[in-house]
Amino acid sequence: MFETFGFETLTAPQAAVYFALVIGLAFGGLAQITRFCFRRAIVGEDRRQAAGVWLTALAVAVLGTQAAVSADLISFADHRFMAADLPVLAIAVGGLLFGIGMVLTRGCVSRLTVLTGSGNLRAALVLVVFAVIAHATLKGVLAPVRTALGSVTVPLENAALPGNPLIWAALIAVVALGIALRSGNRFGTLIGAALIGALVPLAWVGTGFVLYDDFDPIALESLSFTSPAADTLFWTIASTSISANFGVGLLGGVLVGAFIAALIRGQFQWQSFDTARQTGRYLTGAALMGVGGVLAGGCTVGAGLSGIPTLSIAALLAIASIAAGGWLAGRVLSASSAESGAASTTRPLQPAE
Repeated sequence: MFETFGFETLTAPQAAVYFALVIGLAFGGLAQITRFCFRRAIVGEDRRQAAGVWLTALAVAVLGTQAAVSADLISFADHRFMAADLPVLAIAVGGLLFGIGMVLTRGCVSRLTVLTGSGNLRAALVLVVFAVIAHATLKGVLAPVRTALGSVTVPLENAALPGNPLIWAALIAVVALGIALRSGNRFGTLIGAALIGALVPLAWVGTGFVLYDDFDPIALESLSFTSPAADTLFWTIASTSISANFGVGLLGGVLVGAFIAALIRGQFQWQSFDTARQTGRYLTGAALMGVGGVLAGGCTVGAGLSGIPTLSIAALLAIASIAAGGWLAGRVLSASSAESGAASTTRPLQPAE
């Protein structure tokens, strides 16, 4: 469709960067306002409210994405989520590692990106380390680990959930909204979450239909943070050799959007580490998420919020593994805190999310 617009100097890949920047600005602002975070939905003290926000976004994302597929605007037939051979070991191990890492850093990558824009230097350092390790797992010294685990596959007759996709979409949306409406969130918060969810099909349709160009094709993409973080790192240090892509525009937009929202709401505040031990914990979590995000095929947003709407079995396995890893890590840390609390009446300070 893009070639029909008649642009003489703007190419589809260039337009994708600007489009991603707009999507990122919207996500960054909305996520800062709603405190959108999958980790909080699993182990947070306010997990009921956090789950309501996340599930509202998911419901809208699923319905919108499958509506676009039904209208023949996009197709996931050739997408990596629909690979016939499911790398089950890589996804399961990667998901567990990512889940553990997000608990250690007290935030999934999307939340940490938003916090970086809000002045949180802990989140900024985690984001940098995450990007370095993710890039090393994709193309560097850790790539053999990815290749070895990815070689263990299970053949699938159908890489997506069997049956009518619209029925699956409706079922997921009804269950998600049913939980969300009983989460105790204010109506305005759920509206913000719904807008976040709407960004997912908007990005799919934007890259897969509106910006599609036979002569200069771009990848079908939506919200994600693992690959964009690695791409942004590489582009930052080699921008004279490579061009920015959708992921670079998206990550930059999220940072700016969160920054603007934090300023407007009076919530921008510089924050840093309190102790060396806390720093070590966060860096360990960042490394685990970097490896895990690549192995699992995405983070809580890439494999979860954007992946589940494709009805991909790989995406469902990834988000289930991430949730399991987060829950297990939360249990272990809770037990450890209980033991140390028995020896001290002073409650340890927890870093702000």
